[in-house]
Amino acid sequence: MRWEDREESSNVEDRRNSGSSSRGSGGRGMPSMSTMLFIWPIIQRLLKTKFGWAIIGIGAVAYFSGFNPLSSLTGGQATSHINKKADDRQASFIKTVLRDTEEVWKDIFKEHGARYSEPSMVLYRGTTQSGCGHASAQMGPFYCPSDKKVYLDLSFFDELAKKHNATGDFAQAYVLAHEIGHHIQNMEGTLSKVQRMKQQARGQKGENKLQVRVELQADCYAGVWAHHAHKRFNILEQGDIEEALQAASAIGDDTLQKQAQGYVVPDAFTHGSSTQRVEWFKKGISSGDIKSCNTGI
Repeated sequence: MRWEDREESSNVEDRRNSGSSSRGSGGRGMPSMSTMLFIWPIIQRLLKTKFGWAIIGIGAVAYFSGFNPLSSLTGGQATSHINKKADDRQASFIKTVLRDTEEVWKDIFKEHGARYSEPSMVLYRGTTQSGCGHASAQMGPFYCPSDKKVYLDLSFFDELAKKHNATGDFAQAYVLAHEIGHHIQNMEGTLSKVQRMKQQARGQKGENKLQVRVELQADCYAGVWAHHAHKRFNILEQGDIEEALQAASAIGDDTLQKQAQGYVVPDAFTHGSSTQRVEWFKKGISSGDIKSCNTGI
C-alpha cells in the first residue's frame, strides 16, 4: 500500500507510553472472541468438578480485582520488548490510514448532503480505559460508540500475521476501515437501532444474527472506503486486495472456531463466516456505493 510521505490524522490519542499501557496485556478487559473460543472447552471441563468450580471462582475474584488471569494464555507482551522505531513506523502508517478514511468519508457524506463527524483513534499498549469500559490487548481493535473512538493496540497486527497468516499493510488498513465502518453505523443510527432489535430478539441466537449483519455491513463499508481511497490517493499496489481478503477470511467465525475447537457452531457466529466477510468486502470495493451495503438491518 502506498502511504508514505502523506498527511497523518491529528485525531489520535497516543497512549502507548502511558502508565496504564505499560503493564503489558494484563489487567481487566473482556477477552476476544478467539480467546473465548480457545478457553471454552477448558471451562466446560472445569464445570464438571468441584475443584474446577474452585478454579473458576479464584479466576473470577482475580479478574474483578484488576488482574486478568487469561493474560498468560494469550501471550501478552511487555512494552520493554517492543522495537520503538518499528512501533513508531506502525503508528505513522495507521495514522495515515485514518486520515485517508477522514477524507474519503467526508466526501461521501457531502455527496449525500450530510456532514461527516471524524472519530478519534486511541493507540495503546496492553490496557487502557475507554468510554465503553476497560480495554485490553486481548479484545482486539474495537469502536466505542459512547465516546466515538477506535481503540487499537498495535500488537494486534502481529497476532493477525503470526496466528492468522494475514500479513501486509493493506490487511491492517482493512482492520481500521472496518472499525470506522462501525462509526458510520453509529452516525446513521444503525447501532442504536440494532440494540433495540436485540432487546426484542428471541435469545442469544437471534442477537447473534443481528450482530453478524452489523459486522458484515462494516466489512462492506471498509470496501467502499478502499474503492474511493484508491481513486483519490492511488493507494493500492499489487497484492493489496488479496491481503485484505485474506484478513477478512482469516477472522471469519467459522475459521476461528475450527482453529479453537475443531468444529463450527453457526448459531454462535457474531461476525460472519469467512466467505461472508470476503463477499461483503468485495461488494463494497467493487461498487464504491454505500447502498450496496444493505445487510438487512
